[in-house]
Amino acid sequence: MRFGKGDWRNFERGIEKEWLVTNGQGSYASSTLIGANTRKYHGLLVAALESCGQRNLFLAKLDERFETEGQTYNLATNQTVWGVTEFGFVHLRAAVFELLPTFTISFADVTIYKKVFMVYGENTTVVIYHIQNGATPALLRLFPLVNCRDFHGIVRQGQVYFQQATISYGIMVKAASEKPALHLVCSDGEYLEKEDWFLKMFYREEKERGFDAVEDHYMPGQFTVKIAAREEKTVTFIATLEEVYTLDGLALLQLENKRHQQLISQAGITDKFAASLVLAADAFIVQRQFAGGKNIIAGYPWFNKWGRDAMIALPGLTLVTKRFAEAKEILTIYARYCKNGLLPNVFSDAGKEPWYNTVDASLWFFQAVYKYLQYTADYRFIREEIYPVLKEVVDYYIQGTSYDIKMADDGLVAAGSPKIQLTWMDAKIGGWVVTPRYGKAVEINALWYNALNILKELARIYGEELSYPGLPEKVKESFNREFWFAEGGYLYDVVNAEGKDASLRPNQVIALSLPYSMLDPGRGQSVIQKVWRELYTAYGLRSLSFKDPAYQGVYEGDEKQRDSAYHQGTVWSWLIGPFITAFRRVNNYSTASKRQVCGFIQPFKDHLR
Repeated sequence: MRFGKGDWRNFERGIEKEWLVTNGQGSYASSTLIGANTRKYHGLLVAALESCGQRNLFLAKLDERFETEGQTYNLATNQTVWGVTEFGFVHLRAAVFELLPTFTISFADVTIYKKVFMVYGENTTVVIYHIQNGATPALLRLFPLVNCRDFHGIVRQGQVYFQQATISYGIMVKAASEKPALHLVCSDGEYLEKEDWFLKMFYREEKERGFDAVEDHYMPGQFTVKIAAREEKTVTFIATLEEVYTLDGLALLQLENKRHQQLISQAGITDKFAASLVLAADAFIVQRQFAGGKNIIAGYPWFNKWGRDAMIALPGLTLVTKRFAEAKEILTIYARYCKNGLLPNVFSDAGKEPWYNTVDASLWFFQAVYKYLQYTADYRFIREEIYPVLKEVVDYYIQGTSYDIKMADDGLVAAGSPKIQLTWMDAKIGGWVVTPRYGKAVEINALWYNALNILKELARIYGEELSYPGLPEKVKESFNREFWFAEGGYLYDVVNAEGKDASLRPNQVIALSLPYSMLDPGRGQSVIQKVWRELYTAYGLRSLSFKDPAYQGVYEGDEKQRDSAYHQGTVWSWLIGPFITAFRRVNNYSTASKRQVCGFIQPFKDHLR
């Protein structure tokens, strides 16, 4: 992906897009395209610490100034409570995101190429400047903006006290806390201690979200690098929490580029756009010791490891990319943490018990196993490590387990209560469950039927007999009887003691996208047509029909306003996958349907490019 001047013709346009690089451990560096931090979650070093399991901001930014011929070019872009106070983006000529972010900065007769990346497996961010200087000597000055806080927080001057000490090539900065020291080093030049604070940085995204949006950052001093006339010089700046590190930025860059190339090669990808997706997928596969090894992170910047999200995403992140060893490890970890038939909903902080408040993570686990076998045919591993857990899940769902999850007499699974949210539509404000879906939810029972059939097939392969051989057929009969809304031509969303919820939601698409589906072709066509007409958008499916009186078509405002719209109309992009699968199925995988789904995918490609 390549961006140019037209993408930041003004400040507002320049902050629309954001970039992110990660280290394979949940840490990241991120900002906007023009380098202005608009979120409290932005930073050059946001580190996931094993000691607490939480991400912490250590380095917010690295602002630059270039001095030549008695003139200073401020390359920083910042917004404070007084407005946009620095406009360095006017010197930004290009931003290219292929293997790693590369920013081209140009002014007068000077060109600077700036690369930003993290060292894989380390809490280390590397910034490499390749400077092509003009006809006069020059100075590059670097000003680190330091912090030390939980990344959900905000710091003001006087709340955190810092100490700095000189080390080789730079400084070590330590806050008065148990958090590790930050090492700031530069391969060239000199460091001058000059303590100050950057005051009242304004985060407009936090303001829109209803949170505290003003922060101060500690400035320990500046690094100054001399560049001779017409000199080409490469300078490496490193921010790290590691005790041992190297200043050879080009060697680190070569290693990271090589790793990226290996990921692309392993996936068997030649298309450039697809290759960018392979690298994007890499950011979500993380190694966390307190969770037992490899896992999938649900999203950046703030989501952690969610069981449901991991199982849904596992095929795309690890199987399509041919990272089978990671897929195997992730399945093993979740099997190990299965408790009373439930997979974790969320892995919490280090040393704490996971949360198990989910009805569907265990059922998506079956689907992830099914896809794993499709790609690997590794039936031995599944039999030894996973198959017993699958049987345990079904047994617990039949006899009943936590959160009132239990199979009813009709074979369908009911779960939850009016005050407990167990499906993916889980927004809750205080004691108010925004989208109550207790009872028998449509996608839960589609997943239940799918799980029963997957287990039945595995039992056949392994030469075993299950004690409930006719259960899938019973579930199918009950599902069609209870969930089919003949008048509307689609499926009820939830069935419980209060009645049948006819809200048109996308959950029913899952019932048509799984390997084992309970709907006949006629009903399947009817569902897809209804969803296409009322839920489909260019970037995903609406979570509620725009014709519904409860529909909220705008997701904005403070936390309460946003949560009240979260599943009441907000478009969710992940649902385009099940929709496309279902669309192809009900249209018998015709050539025409293939052309149509390519049209469904194109807006995503256009947006990402």
